[in-house]
Parts: sequence; structure tokens; C-alpha cells
Amino acid sequence: MTLATLKRRQHLLSYAKKQLDFLNQPKESGEQFTSFESKLNQTGLDPLKPTKIDIFQVNVGYMCNLTCGHCHVDAGPDRKEIMTRETMQECINSIKDTDISTVDLTGGAPEMNPDFRWFVEELSKINKRVIVRSNLTIILANPKYNDLPEFFAKHKVEVVCSMPHFTRLRTDSQRGDGVFDKSITCLKMLNEVGYGKEGTGLMLHLVHNPSGAFMPGSQESLQKEFKKKLFDAFGIIFNDLYAITNLPISRYLDYLINSGNYENYMQKLIDSYNPDAAANVMCRNTISISWDGYLYDCDFNQMLEMKLKDENLQHIRNFDLEALEAREILVNQHCYGCTAGSGSSCGGATS
Repeated sequence: MTLATLKRRQHLLSYAKKQLDFLNQPKESGEQFTSFESKLNQTGLDPLKPTKIDIFQVNVGYMCNLTCGHCHVDAGPDRKEIMTRETMQECINSIKDTDISTVDLTGGAPEMNPDFRWFVEELSKINKRVIVRSNLTIILANPKYNDLPEFFAKHKVEVVCSMPHFTRLRTDSQRGDGVFDKSITCLKMLNEVGYGKEGTGLMLHLVHNPSGAFMPGSQESLQKEFKKKLFDAFGIIFNDLYAITNLPISRYLDYLINSGNYENYMQKLIDSYNPDAAANVMCRNTISISWDGYLYDCDFNQMLEMKLKDENLQHIRNFDLEALEAREILVNQHCYGCTAGSGSSCGGATS
């Protein structure tokens, strides 16, 4: 580990601790927010345990060509944390003889990892369903990425794309100037190779994150509106829309604090706690692997450096599916974001 990487890691650990401290501090009124653990207890879900691990979510690196305002990963062009091929091979070895069906690749922009294509090809060989979470614009960021739509189609990769809104203003305000137009171009490229089209088997999903201190609206209604607006204006088609609640982590937490919205937003999440959504949170069927091979209950816990409770299970080299399915899931106040309203997961609403 280089000195620069070590300093960056120390900074992130300090940042994560500060975030958790803030999430647990008293309200301005002096009262305490209701703890998430107590909510689980009231609804018979404490301690929270896995059901069955079916999704292996791998963060292959925090490097990204964008610096989106809502990003809980704090990804950007300056991030140097990248998963090595050796760690990727450890991931493959861990799951190849299991009935885990899905490998969900995320980042940053996962496509920027130099071994990304090798990883996808190797996962295809062991017959795993591969999902890639793309910011879309990476396809146009450099000529070496221009053929990604064809590469995805060749390996039947399921593509999940960030698309905060069907309007230029709201998308660009969250993700940066010019991102909307580039995203539209990339969606058309994906459509041209068959993505989103009936009968091709090439699945294309969009992800909506609200702008501002709001929870998402009805996923079903939003999907209908997105499909109509994007088709009428640009001829774009896609399969499903996932409405995801912004969690109070990293840049979004900074926004909530700086805008004075933190307390109201947290109370809104708490008041909207849904036991049905809590019973179906993604950490119950997913395990999250960081770029350096450490295991977490979910991608959000990963960003807060909340490793698995059992130290013997904390790294991919010690992968033990039976033990992982029997573990206790670590929770904290940010978990309200996954259980509010209709619930929120990497696959959208949960109830």
C-alpha cells in the first residue's frame, strides 16, 4: 500500500466515523432519533439475519468519470482504489461451485477497472447472471469504451443505468452539466444493439434517485412516466425503472447537513418505516465485496467501513457461504433509508 493510498484510507476511516457519529447524535431539540435497532425489535426482526445469499455484489473500484452530488461512494476521477485481478479471481473461486445466481458489478464506474472485461468474461464462463451498474456516460468518455454496448450484448450482461430524471435540468443538476444529453446518446446506443427490446433477452433498467431532500414517489407511476417521456421525446425504450431512496451517507449527507435538511429528512425516513420493506431489505439476500476484498452486509455499510460482525468472515479469502447465511447483519441509523415507504434496494422498491 502506497503512502498516498494509506493517507486516503485513513481519511476515509475518519470520515466514516464522523458520519456514524452524526447519524446517531441528538436532534437540535435535544431528543434522540428512534434507533433503527429498536424499530426492528418492535417488528420482530431484531437481530436482522440473512434469508439466503443469492446476490454477490462486487465493488471493483471507486474511480469514476463523474462526481455526482448524490453519490454515497464519493466516487470520482481522483479515486485510485481499484480491485486487482487476483482479488477478482478469489471472488470467482468463492462462488463458482455455489448456487449464488447473480454477480452485481458496481463502482465508481466499474468499466474503468482495467480488468473489468476479463472479470465479466470469466463470470460468464461459470454461468452467473452478471449485472453492471453503469453511469452511461462512460461509454462516451474515451474511445476505448465506445464498444461497451456490443461487449455487454455479447455476454448477455444486464445493464442498470443511473438516470435521475427524464428532464435535462433535473438530471444535470444532480450529475453534472451535459450528463443528460450524453446519457440519452448512450441509451440509444444500447437500444441499437437490442437492449430493452422484447425478445432479445438484453435487459436495460434505469435508476431514479430524487433530487433534494425527498423520498421517491411511486415506482410504478414513475416507470410509466419515464417510459412515455423518454419514448415520445427520444424513441428510447427500457425494461424497468428502479426508484431508490438517497441514503444519508457521504456527499448526500453533506448536502443534507449543509442545506439544513438533515433532521427533517431523517425524521421523514423514521416516520415512514415499513416493516414489510424491512423484512425484504437487500442485505438479507446480498453480500457486498469491496475493491480490496473485504466483506460487508451491504454497499452502504461498506462506505461507512462497517465490516461484518464476525472477524473470521471479513475477507473474501475466508469465504464461507454457510457461515455468512447464519450471520447477524450490522445496522445503524442510515438503514432507515432502505425501509421507508415502499422500501429501497439496488433493485428498487421492496414492498
